[in-house]
Amino acid sequence: MNVGVVGNPRFKDIKTLLSQLNEYGAANGLSVLVGPDLHQVMPDPLPELTPTTDLALLLTFGGDGTLLRGARLMKSSNAPILGINLGRVGFLTSAGPDQMMAALDSFLSGEYRIENRCALDSSIEGEDGSARAGSMVLNDIVVHKEGVARVIRIRVWVDDEEVGVYSADGVIVSTPTGSTAYALSAGGPIVMPEVDALTITAICPHTLAVRPLVVPGSAVITLQQAQPRRDEVLVSYDGQVEATLQSHERVVVRQSPDAVKLVRLGSKGYFEGVRQKLQWGDLSDRG
Repeated sequence: MNVGVVGNPRFKDIKTLLSQLNEYGAANGLSVLVGPDLHQVMPDPLPELTPTTDLALLLTFGGDGTLLRGARLMKSSNAPILGINLGRVGFLTSAGPDQMMAALDSFLSGEYRIENRCALDSSIEGEDGSARAGSMVLNDIVVHKEGVARVIRIRVWVDDEEVGVYSADGVIVSTPTGSTAYALSAGGPIVMPEVDALTITAICPHTLAVRPLVVPGSAVITLQQAQPRRDEVLVSYDGQVEATLQSHERVVVRQSPDAVKLVRLGSKGYFEGVRQKLQWGDLSDRG
């Protein structure tokens, strides 16, 4: 059984965790493969993980950003992802480093559940019919100005109907998973993962008439510059990968047919995580 690992080599405990995992794997019939960033961390390098590796489980060592990167790297494997939180919030992760062995025991014994999280696919299309594929994302796709915050005007369509022109610092198209990320900071709603919906949220809109929209998960969302600019406009994928959007191009976003599978352990519900990690609600009971 192959277990892949994606992680941030800058975390101080990463080598210890990899050693522990390798020992656990040898004792439990698991083959551990590591992503390119971790390949040289061990004194005796472990086999390297590639996007085509057949996996039973993907472990991510880090925070939510590492989990997002792992989901993108291994999107074709369709393997469930178990996040081990070495960061701060770790809203998408399931266990801390001291719980890793117990989490693996639960996985091997079948004592877990899978949350299917919708992802987004996109393309950047030109007037001549050309198209270039964007990166698959679990959180969000953002059209925004490069560099210092400055107003851009983005025309938005939902399916074939024009919504209008957004004058703002940018526009976020988010999944329910991403509703607790950048979109939340921009004033968007929290959408439970089970809800088949997408959100469209303006970043610092320059009018009170623009508010976040919740649209069906089946909707095709299109974004295009309403007014060509000399300055570059960028498309960001989960805040980790970027592409330049030319004035004649448009971004077309739709729900991916393939869900991202997150491993969940224990009985903790969604809102318990919201309360603990996002500090939701009344703080009087938290000392």
